[in-house]
Amino acid sequence: MDVEATVTPPAETDADTIAVGLFEGGSVEGPARELVESGEARGKARRTAVAHAGGRRWIVAGLGPREDWDAEAARVAGAVALARARELGARSLAWQLPEGSGPAEAAGLVEGSVLGAYRFDRYKRGDDDESRGVERLLVGAPDDVVARAVAVAEAVNAARDLQNAPANDMTPARLAQRARELAASFDSVAVEVGGPAELEQRGMGAFAAVARGSYEEPALITLRYEGPSAAGPVLGYVGKAVTFDTGGISIKPAAKMHEMKFDMSGGAAVLEAVGAIARLALPVRLVAVVGATENMPSGRSMRPGDIVRAMNGTTIEVNNTDAEGRLVLADCLAWAIEQGAERLVDLATLTGAIVVALGSTHAGLFASDDAWAGEVEQAARASGELVWRFPLHPEYAKLIEGRYADISNAPEARKAMSIAAAEFLRRFTGDVPWAHVDIAGTAWDVGRPYANKGGSGFGVRLLVELAERSARRD
Repeated sequence: MDVEATVTPPAETDADTIAVGLFEGGSVEGPARELVESGEARGKARRTAVAHAGGRRWIVAGLGPREDWDAEAARVAGAVALARARELGARSLAWQLPEGSGPAEAAGLVEGSVLGAYRFDRYKRGDDDESRGVERLLVGAPDDVVARAVAVAEAVNAARDLQNAPANDMTPARLAQRARELAASFDSVAVEVGGPAELEQRGMGAFAAVARGSYEEPALITLRYEGPSAAGPVLGYVGKAVTFDTGGISIKPAAKMHEMKFDMSGGAAVLEAVGAIARLALPVRLVAVVGATENMPSGRSMRPGDIVRAMNGTTIEVNNTDAEGRLVLADCLAWAIEQGAERLVDLATLTGAIVVALGSTHAGLFASDDAWAGEVEQAARASGELVWRFPLHPEYAKLIEGRYADISNAPEARKAMSIAAAEFLRRFTGDVPWAHVDIAGTAWDVGRPYANKGGSGFGVRLLVELAERSARRD
C-alpha cells in the first residue's frame, strides 16, 4: 500500500473513500453527518458506519472518548477503518484527521493502517484481484511523520513475514540470508554469520549444545550499524531465534506445538529493527546479535543432566532441554559485549510464566540498571509496545544455583520462573547496563485490530524508538 502525506482536504482528493473520526458525544460535518444524527454512527471505539455521496464512500470511525485519543487509539482506528474500506472494495482511502491530532496520532493512524493491511498469503492460491485491498492511503500530516511511520510499520510487517513462515522454510540459514539482504540494502550495515565451527572456536558451548540436536546448522548472526555522525554508547540488541522448538529431549506436549515456529520472534524483531534504523539513517552505533537454531530431539541432542560451558566460562547444568532459549542468549549476550555493546537489550519468547502473569498486553521487563530500565520503559510507552518491570533480587538468583555446576538452566523449585530466567541471563551481562524483554505473550495472536492472529512483530517499534531516543539524548 502506498502512503502519501497531503495538505489537500480529504474531500478534495481523488480518493474513492474518506474516513472521518468520531469521538463519543461528538459530531462530524459533510455527508456523514446524517449517520451521526440518525444514531447509525456512534463514537464508540472500533465501530464504523458508511454513507455514500458524490460517488464516494464515507466511513465514520468511532474513536472512543476524546480524552483517550492517543497514538494507540489511532492505530486501532486506522486498522478498523482500513478493514471496513477493504470490505467495501475501496482502492484509495483518505483520512480526515480528528481535531486535536498531533504528529503522534497521525503516525498512529498510518501505522495502524499499514499494519492492518498486512496479509500473509504466500502459501495460498486465490483471486489476485480480491487480495489487492486498499492500494493508496492519504493522510494530512507532515512528510517526515508519515515517512517515519511507514518505515517502522513496514519493518514490523517484515518481521511478521519471518515469524509466520513455516519452520521448514524459515530455518537458521534463511534468517541469516535475511540479515545478508539487509546488509546489501544499506551501506551503513555490515553482517557476519558464524556456524558450528565459529561457535566451537569462540567457546559458545551453551548455544552449541542447543544446536547439536538438529540437522539444520545454527547461525550466529552479527549485524553492525553506524549511522551518520553517530555518537553515544554502542547499543547492543540481542534476539532469540529458535526457528522451531520441540523442547528437545524434554519434549513439549503435542497441543499447539505448531506455534513453536514463533520461538524466533525476538530475532525477527531485532533483524527488522536494524533495517528500519538504517532506513531512517538514525545517528547511532549499534551491534545486533541473533542466535538462530532449532531445538530438536535426536541421538545428538543435549540431555537433561548434561553440563555445558558458556562463552564467559560459566558452567551450566541442563536440567530441562526445553529451557533452551536462555542457553542461546547466554552466549549471544556475552558475544554482544565482546563486540563492543555498551547498552544491552534482549528480546526473547522466553517463558510461559510471563504469559500467565501479563497475558498479551504487556511484555515482561527485567533490568540490571534503573536508568537504562527507565529508558526502555519510556520507549515502550512512546511506541505503544508496553512493558511491565519485574524485580531482580539475590534471593531469586539463588534459584538458579547449580548442584554440580555454577548454575542450572531450570530450577527445581517452580517459583518466580520468569524472574529466575532473567537472573540466569544476568550472569552473562557483566557490568553493562542490560534489559531483558520477555515477549512470550506479545509475539503472536495478540488480538488487536492491527495484529489479530499470527505474528505481531512486537519489539520492532520499541527498538526503533529506543534508538531514536538514544540519538536525541546524545
